[in-house]
Amino acid sequence: MLRNEQSVLGACIDVLSWDEAIGQIVAWGAERASRYVCICNVHSVVTTTRDSEFMSVINEADMSTPDGEPIAWALRKMGFPSQERINGPDLMWRYLAEAERLSQSVFFYGSTEITLAKLRENLACHFPKLKIVGMYSPRFCQIDAEQDKAEIDMINQSGANVTFVGLGCPKQEKWMAAHKGRINATMIGVGAAFDYHAGVLKRAPLWWQRNGLEWLYRVATEPRRLFMRYLVTNTLFVIGFSRQLIRARISGK
Repeated sequence: MLRNEQSVLGACIDVLSWDEAIGQIVAWGAERASRYVCICNVHSVVTTTRDSEFMSVINEADMSTPDGEPIAWALRKMGFPSQERINGPDLMWRYLAEAERLSQSVFFYGSTEITLAKLRENLACHFPKLKIVGMYSPRFCQIDAEQDKAEIDMINQSGANVTFVGLGCPKQEKWMAAHKGRINATMIGVGAAFDYHAGVLKRAPLWWQRNGLEWLYRVATEPRRLFMRYLVTNTLFVIGFSRQLIRARISGK
């Protein structure tokens, strides 16, 4: 795939369609290529402006999709009117359908043992022929080099074509970047997708999703945890991207 990356507040985001995203992941998966894919929403893009290490992780990713309607909207404002939101839960679901069809195998790394058990049960209902070669809930504390190697060996020995990583942002992105070249599979950081597809968290109704209001639904369901995060990051994103657009217009770009 010939990449078309655009800078949004300094974070390089790919302009691409659903077919291009899934097709590229399938191709990398077939090779068991050690690549990593970041799913970038407003929170992750704003985090890059505060964390230089995280910005490098995003900008060195093999694919960074525009998750969150504001990121897709930003790309449309920059001259790509057909850009859609390419989010983690839907990307995971669409790829799994292709993985089942093509007999590619998958590994799930992250979340809790309870969530993973529920995820396995739900996936077995929707994708009965899907090859799930491993699920692992890592420790929440810092692990040593020996444990890290054991986890790498476990994933590699499973033969997974694609490894989904559900550790939350920015931990999952930094983990994938640190393991590129060591894990023989394409890694995709999907955040809360494990929880959604396990039925632990409920996604917003389709109307809310299609009209860019999924973030508001999440705030309504988890106000204590998410209200300030969305208030701060959304405000910083609007201010930052407005400045970016003004500078672009002044420079004639």
